[in-house]
Amino acid sequence: MQRSVMFIFLCLFSLLVRAELTIEITQGVDEPTPVAVVPFAWSGAQALPEDVAQVISDDLYRSGMFKLMPRDNMLSFPSDRNSLYFRDWRISGSDFIVIGRVSEAGGQLSVAFELYDILKEERILGEVVKANRTNLRAVGHYISDKVFEALTGVRGAFSTRIVYVTAEQPRPKAYRYRLMLADADGHNPRTILESKEPIMSPAWSKDGSKLAYVSFESGRPAVYIQYLATGKREKVQSFRGLNGAPAWSPDGKKLALVLSKDGNPEVYILDLQQRRLNRVTHHFGIDTEPSWSPDGQSLIFTSDRGGQPQIYSIYLPSRDVTRLTFEGQYNARGRLTQDGRFLAMVHQNNGSFHIAVQDLRSGRLDLLTETFMDESPTIAPNGSIILYATQEGVRGVLSAVSLDGRVKFRLPSTKGDVREPAWSPFQ
Repeated sequence: MQRSVMFIFLCLFSLLVRAELTIEITQGVDEPTPVAVVPFAWSGAQALPEDVAQVISDDLYRSGMFKLMPRDNMLSFPSDRNSLYFRDWRISGSDFIVIGRVSEAGGQLSVAFELYDILKEERILGEVVKANRTNLRAVGHYISDKVFEALTGVRGAFSTRIVYVTAEQPRPKAYRYRLMLADADGHNPRTILESKEPIMSPAWSKDGSKLAYVSFESGRPAVYIQYLATGKREKVQSFRGLNGAPAWSPDGKKLALVLSKDGNPEVYILDLQQRRLNRVTHHFGIDTEPSWSPDGQSLIFTSDRGGQPQIYSIYLPSRDVTRLTFEGQYNARGRLTQDGRFLAMVHQNNGSFHIAVQDLRSGRLDLLTETFMDESPTIAPNGSIILYATQEGVRGVLSAVSLDGRVKFRLPSTKGDVREPAWSPFQ
């Protein structure tokens, strides 16, 4: 019993303190691509509320893959092809340049941007984006996505969002928990839910319109769904015992859950339309932390049925179970990339918990982190970055690492700890 309780504790519980996020690059690629993002021209009388070029520059820098030229080193500020002199920029050492201009007509803004290959003196892409003064930051992320994809071949994820759980302790033995929603860079945080009781395990629906999570507001764990556009909430499960770890199916019609209503933690699937509950696993071991395969045909989950926590897959049509992880005594919280090839997880090594990734084709397992208490991995929708919770001194922070381990950054908080991150899908 003590072993079972400890296993559930490690899988499902985190202590949280309220925080706001910033991003600090700790490791980038060995030879980042030199890029210049020139301040966008603006001739309006009233200053713009956001510096679009700075948003783009910050996004590209935070990816760890680019070396951005400081504005103080720029010899000129071209805003179109006629004012762009490639020779000057070649001398400066830049390989690519982003230029643009913002104009206003009839109360609407137009943001024109262009990306050029300096060495080839060729225009790679360009577009005019309609905007207003309230969404300029989102326009900057959109342009960053386009530039990132053009230069790397990978779809950018700067326009996506993250959720995470925080709490503050206003007085001894009293906590205030919050479910927070923010841009992927930590900006524009807002509270989705506030409670005196713990909030855990947020999960995005595949269309990005809803969140499922666990709340203890009724005195015991219950699974809720919240609609982001309206704030409407509904309780979907609240049996006796454990109700936890919700995971949306790819079609958005089902939730995988962990319930102990029959005496042992097992994985179930709830049909949200018919409200029909279907038990998936049947074992005396603890089965928890379900996650769907991209095609919706399988669930991966954590189980100690072999004596130690390992990650398994169950093929839903036949209910055949396959063990996926064998290296090490502890592997948990498995999450698949969108192509289904790579499995991110929490892996115990020499007494510490690290983020690792396993190539399901070759079976190779690679440790990606060096911190000692890593948990809750969540993968960017483009499959390039794993966001996770970890410890920095006595407090928790969010950190991120690329799938190949070459890029690392932290999202430290200004006020304490954060936990339980979940990265949104593309929208």
